[in-house]
Amino acid sequence: MAAHPFPPIAPDRLSLTNPHARWATLAAEAAEPNAFYAPDLLAAAIDHLAGNGPTGNGDVRLIEAQADGELIGLLPVTVQARHGRLPIGCVANWMHDHCFFGAPLIRRGQEMAAWRSLLAQLDAAEWAPHFLHLRGLDAAGANAAALEALCVEQGRGRREVHRHDRAMLRSDLSADVYWETHVRAKKRKEIRRLQKRLAELGTVEQRLLDDGADLPRWCGDFLALEASGWKGREGSALASRPDDIAFFRAACAAAFAAGRLHFLRIDLDGRAIAMLVNFRHGDGAFSFKIAFDEEMGRFSPGVLIEIANLHAVQDDPAIGWMDSCAAADHPMIDSLWAERRSIVQYRIALQGKGATRLRRAAAFALAGGVERIASRMKGQE
Repeated sequence: MAAHPFPPIAPDRLSLTNPHARWATLAAEAAEPNAFYAPDLLAAAIDHLAGNGPTGNGDVRLIEAQADGELIGLLPVTVQARHGRLPIGCVANWMHDHCFFGAPLIRRGQEMAAWRSLLAQLDAAEWAPHFLHLRGLDAAGANAAALEALCVEQGRGRREVHRHDRAMLRSDLSADVYWETHVRAKKRKEIRRLQKRLAELGTVEQRLLDDGADLPRWCGDFLALEASGWKGREGSALASRPDDIAFFRAACAAAFAAGRLHFLRIDLDGRAIAMLVNFRHGDGAFSFKIAFDEEMGRFSPGVLIEIANLHAVQDDPAIGWMDSCAAADHPMIDSLWAERRSIVQYRIALQGKGATRLRRAAAFALAGGVERIASRMKGQE
């Protein structure tokens, strides 16, 4: 098996207009879809965000696994100086502020081979400290299953360090039947009342972006709408940072060109009052960002666009599921979507030779020991 680590990525290594052909092939055959690591979004993130985040030094590396000259795995990683509250350095899959799923791209049917190569490269990498911290994986996904099996096979330490559930939409029901089945009658009645009251104010129009010529305007409308609310006041809106603006526009443009962008809006008399950006990959999609006019809050525009999204997803046979990418126990989306996805973090032991192996083993054991002590102090064990 041929496999090799990449050095830190320079922005000019990739082009959004000419994504790496091997990446595109791998993404199309991935065992576990991840729009955030598909060529369009990952290239945009490397171009504009690789110098941001906890490390702040742009040390993003791409590790490729190959078999018979073909790419079978792709894992973006970064070196972090701390592991949670512990001053222990580690390697982590790269999840920038706008990345909500961390499963690497692994070719279907090659899960074990790909992970064997990726971990072997990290074992041999002098720049890789202590252990691997994997975040944002699906506990029931192909990556988690292959990792568990490989760690057992190799006698490699593996510990789950965090888990939470978030809303997911996965159903064969039509949108109308899903709505009637999973949303309380009282809430449905209230939503119908809000829709009627909103329509009394003017012309209400729901649209899904289908013309690339409109994309720059839609992006501008979204940025302005998001910045007009609490995110803008707290400085967490995309428009608050030039790099985030550039990433958002580039990601949307590249995703639209690749047929992955799912962009909705609700207008009142031609003015956006709610917008929702989703990114598709394989048979699924990831809900990326929502924005709504807080001055129209009495009409619950955020809920209304989620209802529009429910119909858009359930009425599209090409979309089998959508990950909300929401925080755990999110009151709004949890009340609308009945399914859940368990998201986990793992700490994976790295091996090596001589003193490096001993140092890594000691760090892995130390991190686990500290966690056990903290859990006992909290009465969880």
